[in-house]
Amino acid sequence: MRYLHIHQQCLNMLYMLLLMVACQTPPIQNSEFNSPIQLHPENPHYFLYKDKPLALITSAEHYGAVLNLDFDYRTYLETLSREGMNYTRIFTGSYFEIAGESFGIQNNTLAPQKDKIITPWVVVESEPSGRVKYDLSNWNEAYFRRLNDFIKAAAEQDIIVEITLFSSIYRDAHWDICPQNPANNINVNHEVTRFEAHTLNNGELFAFQERFVRKMVNELNAFNNVFFEIQNEPWSDHPVPVYNIVNREDLRPDDWTYKADFADEASMAWQEKIVSIIVEEENQLPKKHLIAQNYTNFKAPIPEVSGPVSIIHFHYAWPEAVEWNHHYNKVIGFDESGFAGSGDQAYRRQAWQFMLSGGGLFNNLDYSFFVGHEDGLGENHAPGGGSRTLRRQLKTLSDFLHGFELEKLHPNPTCVQSAPGLIPYVLSDQNHAYAIFLRAIGTEKSTLRLKTGNENFQVMTLNTLTGLYMDPIAIKTTDGFLDMAIEIPEGELALSITKR
Repeated sequence: MRYLHIHQQCLNMLYMLLLMVACQTPPIQNSEFNSPIQLHPENPHYFLYKDKPLALITSAEHYGAVLNLDFDYRTYLETLSREGMNYTRIFTGSYFEIAGESFGIQNNTLAPQKDKIITPWVVVESEPSGRVKYDLSNWNEAYFRRLNDFIKAAAEQDIIVEITLFSSIYRDAHWDICPQNPANNINVNHEVTRFEAHTLNNGELFAFQERFVRKMVNELNAFNNVFFEIQNEPWSDHPVPVYNIVNREDLRPDDWTYKADFADEASMAWQEKIVSIIVEEENQLPKKHLIAQNYTNFKAPIPEVSGPVSIIHFHYAWPEAVEWNHHYNKVIGFDESGFAGSGDQAYRRQAWQFMLSGGGLFNNLDYSFFVGHEDGLGENHAPGGGSRTLRRQLKTLSDFLHGFELEKLHPNPTCVQSAPGLIPYVLSDQNHAYAIFLRAIGTEKSTLRLKTGNENFQVMTLNTLTGLYMDPIAIKTTDGFLDMAIEIPEGELALSITKR
C-alpha cells in the first residue's frame, strides 16, 4: 500500500509538471508556423512561410479567378499546386476588362461576360443600354464569400495569393465599365476622369476607396497566405519617363516597350495614403501582412521606397532591376511577364535570369488558363506565353533554388573570373555553395573559371529544359579557382556547386 501511495504521488507530480509546461507553451495559432507570409529575418530578399524560407515562382492566370464567376478556381488552384507553382495574383473587381477586346487577349479571365462579373459592391440597377450601377456603400456578400473561399482553397494547396487592390485604367473604354466611374455608381455625384481616379484629387471617390481597402484588410486578416499590392502599373495613368532602355535618342512616349516610366507625384501621394490605411487598419487587427508596390517596367534604380512596403515589384523585369535595388533589403519581384510571344523559352530564361540575380518572386502570365481550361491545357491565343511544359520548367527552377539553404544565398557575380561566350548569373552562400545559371551567346562549348578557395566540390549540371541532372562531378581545387569545361548545346544550363 505504501508503494502504491508513493506511486500515486509521483503520478500526481508528473501530471502537475505536464500541466505547467502546457500552460507555458503558447497556443499554436500564435506560433511562427501560423503567421502570415513575411520577409525572411535572416535574408529579407526571400520570404518566410510556415517556418521555411520561400521564393515565389509561378505561371498563373490573368488575375480574374475571383471576379469571373465562370472560372472554376478550385480546379485551377489544384493544377497550380500539382505542377509545383506556389503563388497566384488576383484583381479585386475595382477594375476589369472587355471580353474579346482588351489587349488582344482572346480568352481573358479578367474580362468576364457581362452577366458573369462579380465585384465587392451590390448592383442596384442595370440600364437598357447595358450600363450597370453599383452602390459603393453596400457590400456584395456573395463576392466576399467567393473571395474567402478562394483564399482558403489556395491555403489548402500552400499557394500564396497577391491581392491587387486597384489597377490603372488604361483606356476610356475600361473606365466606361469601371465601378469607380461616377456614371456607374449611385454614390459619387461629380465628374471624375480615369486619370484622377487614383489620385487624392478624386473628390468623394476617395472615401469609398478607403472604405473598400479597410473592408479588404479586415476580410482577409485571418489568412496567412496573402499579401497586398497597392495598384497595378500606376505609371500607366501617370507616366514620368525616367529610363530609355534601348539607348535611342528619343524615348518614344507612345511606345511603352522602349522605356521605363515612374508614376508621378499625384499618383505616389495617393499610393502612400493607401499604404497608410492598410497599416492603420491592421494595427487594430491580430495579423500584419506584407505590402507590395509596383514601381515600373523593365529596370530602373528606385530612388525611394516607403518604409511599410516590403516587396518592390517590376513588370517585364530585367536582372538589373534586382542588382540596382538589392540594397533595400526587401523582396524584388518580377510581378508580370508576357508580350514576348507564345513560346516557353523567353519566359523560362526570364525566370532563371531574374531569380539567379537575387529576385524573390516571379510571375508569368499564363494564357493556357481560362474558362473551360482551368487545368491549364487551353490553346493560347494571347500576346504572351503559358503551358504545362513551361510550368514544369519553372518547377525545375523552384526545386533547384529550394534545394539550397535559400536564406543564405546572395548575388555573387564577381566570383566568376571568366566565362567566354557565356552570361553568368550566380548566387552563393558563405559556405562554398554556388547556384549558377549560364546563358550561351554564339557558342556551345566554353570554360568556366570560378573563384572559390580550396575545397572539395561536387558539381551537378542541370538541363533547365528537361529538369534532368547529369552525373555529379567531383572537383578538388588547389589554387583557389574551380575550372571546368562547359557544354551548352541548348543555349542555357544550371550548375549546383557544393562543398563535399
